[in-house]
Amino acid sequence: MNIQELMRQAQQLQKKMLDAQDEIAKKIVEASAGGGIVKVKVNGALEIVGIEIDPSVVDPNDVTMLQDLVVAAVNEGLRKAKEMKEQEIAKLTGGIKLPGMGMM
Repeated sequence: MNIQELMRQAQQLQKKMLDAQDEIAKKIVEASAGGGIVKVKVNGALEIVGIEIDPSVVDPNDVTMLQDLVVAAVNEGLRKAKEMKEQEIAKLTGGIKLPGMGMM
C-alpha cells in the first residue's frame, strides 16, 4: 500500500467520522429517576433536550427530593448518551479506540 492510498483511506475515514458525528448528535436517549417520575432526554451531542416532571412529585415542602431526582435523571441520561456515542463510533472503527473520539 502506497502513501497516496493510505491518505485516501484516511480521508474517507475522516468523512465517515464527521457524518457519524452529525447522525449521533441527532439521536436521543431517555433516562428516568424515581420510577419514571422525572424523565430526561439527551441527544448525542450530550445536550439535554427535554425534561418531564410528574406533577405529583412537585411538593413545595420537599424541593430537595425533586432536585435529587432531576440530578439523577440527568446523570443517567448523559451516561446513556455517552454509551450510545461510543457504540456508534465502535461500529465505524471496528472497535478500535481512536484518540480524541470518546467525547466528540
